[in-house]
Formats: sequence, structure tokens, C-alpha cells
Amino acid sequence: MHRLRRLHPLDWVAFGLLALGLLAVATGLLPTGPAGDVMERIGPLLLFLATVIVLGELTGKAGVFDVIASWVARTARGNYLALFGLCVAFASVTTIALNLDTTAVLLTPVMLALATRVGIAALPMAMTTVWLANTASLLLPASNLTNLLAADRIALSASGLAATLWAAQLASIAVTMACLWGFYWRRGKRGADRYEPPTTPVPADPVLFRVSAVACAGFLLAILVADVELWMASGAAALVVVVVFAVRRRAELKWSLIPYRLLILVPGMFLVVETINSNGLHALLSAALGSDDGLLGMLRSAGVGAGVSNVLNNLPAYVAGEAAIPSGNSHQLLALLIGVNVGPVITPWASLATLLWFERCRWHGTQIALGRFLGTGFVLAVTATLASTLALAATT
Repeated sequence: MHRLRRLHPLDWVAFGLLALGLLAVATGLLPTGPAGDVMERIGPLLLFLATVIVLGELTGKAGVFDVIASWVARTARGNYLALFGLCVAFASVTTIALNLDTTAVLLTPVMLALATRVGIAALPMAMTTVWLANTASLLLPASNLTNLLAADRIALSASGLAATLWAAQLASIAVTMACLWGFYWRRGKRGADRYEPPTTPVPADPVLFRVSAVACAGFLLAILVADVELWMASGAAALVVVVVFAVRRRAELKWSLIPYRLLILVPGMFLVVETINSNGLHALLSAALGSDDGLLGMLRSAGVGAGVSNVLNNLPAYVAGEAAIPSGNSHQLLALLIGVNVGPVITPWASLATLLWFERCRWHGTQIALGRFLGTGFVLAVTATLASTLALAATT
């Protein structure tokens, strides 16, 4: 009973959704055929999610992120404008290469700790992390679970998805930078005008540091150049790092490295959404999305995707929306993808990454007024979704 009381609220949500999904299957509300299809589809996604987060966690323990963050602060040489640009680049590259949830889990505490070390305001760093964890997650299948689903639907490789969405990704990052600077980084919002650059941390174990860094680089090269299956690439990279940790720092290998909460939450979420989709949601979304594959249809799809994501969550929003879009409408589908990736920055539950980010900020003691989070997020969601969709329309 004591252990039950110690469960985190997100644990209750995860177990609750899985229980509801299984109950729907057991009662026939969700037929076993569609349920099996959903589980078969998300199997590789779960393998990727588990291995990439283990890879990211151990890479963080090896000191890779701390060294990069300190290098960023030192390179900016006390200049806030330069620090801003480098932090944006750091968060964007981490999201694109290692998944938005990895950014939320690992980069958030690194950036907040860096803010404390150099005596600068924590909130600009925190908002840079959470916003770019979402808005920089368009480019590669690895960047977001929704991308994996979309790439599978329209048969695009990692390089193919990047070639299609590069302009939309640049547009969303550019708008995010403008909103970050205006709301959080400009003079009067960020605290002091200059800061003292930190010293470069020395990794406790240089071998672990080098192997982890090379494994992450190898993972990125594998999915970009060789178009290897994502779960295979992340699994191989994670295995290399786990083996080296087992040899040199075995105590760090704990069962808690496995993101059990996400591995329970995601199947439950998919089963529940498939149940709702089979019992009325599909018809509503079909009417809301329409069947226009042109510019107006793209804008409509992106708006619906962003709106439903902020009401529910971006994963079920994409799954339900995808089922309502005609099979040949690839532009409309990609616009929906923009909506569910770039748009979920208003409510705290709009994406798993945002939920994880709130948890990390709470542990650090960094707080943001909910009204400010909702208001600034609304501006970003509208402008970035619109700009990204227009960029996609202009380049496809």
C-alpha cells in the first residue's frame, strides 16, 4: 500500500490508460483485429523509445551533455545574444538527433544546472528547452514518435523526410527563436546583461565520455546515411554504451534507466484512442479535417492537429487524425504532422516531452506562472504552425 501511495501522478495516468485500453479489448468495445494492428505498428516505436532514452541517460551520466553545455556558455564569452543562438542550436540538434523526450529528460537539468553555475536566469534556459523539444522535432523520424508513424504511412526514409520537411523545420525554429527572444531572452526579461563563463568540466571517466559521444554520433550517421531501422540503430548504440558502463561503472546500470512509464503510457494511449476512434471520433475528425490536399486543406489540418493536441495530447491527435485523412493526401498528412509536432506548446499535457519537462523543472525548483506559459505558448503555437505549414506548401 505504501508503494502505491509513492507512485507519481503520471504513473497513475499510464496504468489507468493501459487498464482502460485492455478493458476495451476485453469487452469487445475495441475488436481484437484493430487492437492487434495497433500493437504491431507501435512495437518498433517502443523499442526505439526505450533504447534511445537509455542511450541518452547514459550519455548524460558520461558527462557529454555537461561538456557541451559548458562549451556553449564559454563560446558565447559572457554575451547573451551569442549564448541565445548557441542554446537554440544545442536544443535543436539534440531534439532532431535524439528525440524530443530525450531533450526534455536530459537537456532540461543540464541547462538549468548551467544557469545556476554561471548566475543567469533559469527561465529563459528552461523555455528554450521545452519549446524547441517540440518545435524542432519535425526533421527526422527519430525526432518524434509521430514522425515514425507519418514516415511509415507515406513511405519516406529518414533522408526523404528531411528533404521534404527542411523548410518547415527551419521556419518553426525561426519563429520559436523570435518568440523566445521577445518573451524570455530580451533585456528586462532575462536578468543581468552579461554572465561569467564557466570552466570546462572534466569527465570523470574519459573512456566512457568518448565511447558515449561516438555512439551518439554513430546513431545519427546510421539513420541519415544508411537509412537503418531506427530501433536497430538506437539499440546498437545503446548496447555499446551499456557494455562499456558494465565494464567501467556497473553501479550506474539500474532498472530505473528503462522508461517504464512511457512504455506503459504509449500502448495504453494508442488503445484508448483506437477505441474512441472506432466509436465516433473518426467521423468528427473527418468532418473537421476535410479532404482538400491543397493549401487551405493543409492549413486546416495543421490547425486541427495543433488544437486537438493541446486538448488531448499530440500522439493520440496524430493517430486519430491520420485515420481520417484520405490515403493519397500526403500534403494534408504532413500538415497534420506539423500541427501535432509544432503546435503542442500551450497546455502542460499537450506532449509527453512537456510533461517530462514540467517534472524536471519542479525537481530543480524552477517555476513559471501557468498563465504566462499558456499565453506565450498560444502565440508560439499559432505563429509557428502557420509559418511551418506555409513553408511546406511553398517547397512541395
